[in-house]
Amino acid sequence: MTAGAVVLELAAGAAVVLDGTEWTVERREPHLGRVHLIRADGARQLVSMRFLASHPDCWPSSQTASAGADRGRQPRTVEDLRPGRREMAGLRMAHLLEVATGFRGGDRLRPGPGEPRPEYNPDTTTLTSRRHAKVAELKAMDRDQARLLGLDAVSYRTLVRWENSRRRSGLAGCADDRWLREAGGHPAVTEEVREAIFAVREETLRRAKVSMRTKQAMICQYVRETFGPDTPVPSYPTLCRVWREWFGPGGARQRYARSAELPASNGHVLVHRPGQVVALDTTVLPVMLRDGVFGDPVKCHMTIALDVYSHSLVAFRLTLVSDTSVDVAMLLRDVMMPLPMREDWGEDLEWPYPGIPAAVVAEFAGHKVAGLPFFTPETITTDYADPPVMPRRTAGLLDHKACMS
Repeated sequence: MTAGAVVLELAAGAAVVLDGTEWTVERREPHLGRVHLIRADGARQLVSMRFLASHPDCWPSSQTASAGADRGRQPRTVEDLRPGRREMAGLRMAHLLEVATGFRGGDRLRPGPGEPRPEYNPDTTTLTSRRHAKVAELKAMDRDQARLLGLDAVSYRTLVRWENSRRRSGLAGCADDRWLREAGGHPAVTEEVREAIFAVREETLRRAKVSMRTKQAMICQYVRETFGPDTPVPSYPTLCRVWREWFGPGGARQRYARSAELPASNGHVLVHRPGQVVALDTTVLPVMLRDGVFGDPVKCHMTIALDVYSHSLVAFRLTLVSDTSVDVAMLLRDVMMPLPMREDWGEDLEWPYPGIPAAVVAEFAGHKVAGLPFFTPETITTDYADPPVMPRRTAGLLDHKACMS
């Protein structure tokens, strides 16, 4: 997940929403990177942690996010229910009490009309049979009516979960987590303070790492100088909490924090200019080369640098063994260095540098520079595999033209 996003809880018993369906974490296997999920109807599936972390439609369930102190808020109460939802929670509680005691009011001494019904009589039935009878009763209801009452997807496990929540939280435990009142946010963070926070964030991102106390002083200074000394500024704990919620804990190095500031939407990087993101990858070519004139044919590894915006190959390098850090460094040098002019190219293809004499550029590059655009990459991305560090044989230093021919 990106910085500032909600953390996906994968502890046993936590609930996640995958493709619009709620799943419960049955158990996890960190040493294997796997998670066992179970659905309300008993269906199970085994997925990897990497799959859940990169899935575009995987979110923590509101059931987990609103449970107790993990929300960062006070425990839920009946006052958190939206208007009209309290009656629906009371209806659910009546069904649960009928399953638990046989009486919708929960009191044997004050039975309602016709109570207890035969299928819910606690003297002749078991709790399990009463739960199955309640599931069958709710399934027999009109679908539209059941959906309006929030009883359209009730299974045996749902009744067990509702009952456990009712025992912990009473009437509020019978409410759906989506019915709860949303958090009020931070009223002390006004538009002026918000502007100051983002201004300080942009300034501190381009300099050495500073403490939160320094950031607080910079925010106060920005507010006083821009909006006047009478503009209120939240306290230090409030600013710390807001900064962490918006930008993450901030434990990374500054250069990594700058790279993480790429525009993103739904977890995908939006690339809108050449050189913003350059992808590196190594593959084994389906051809074999000779290591010398009389050598045996050997496999060849090709390392490429691809500009994600233009989908153009900005540099490549061939090695007779797996690439090393030296090869990657030389590949990045090829990316940033302009290509030399060829003998058959005319003067029209020579690259003009406004404000810089061509002799200076040629002296820097060591040759006359061609009119091929080059750039300094802002972000380099690779796959998850680390290349093995192996000594490179001297005979493997082949010219690119000779290899491609």
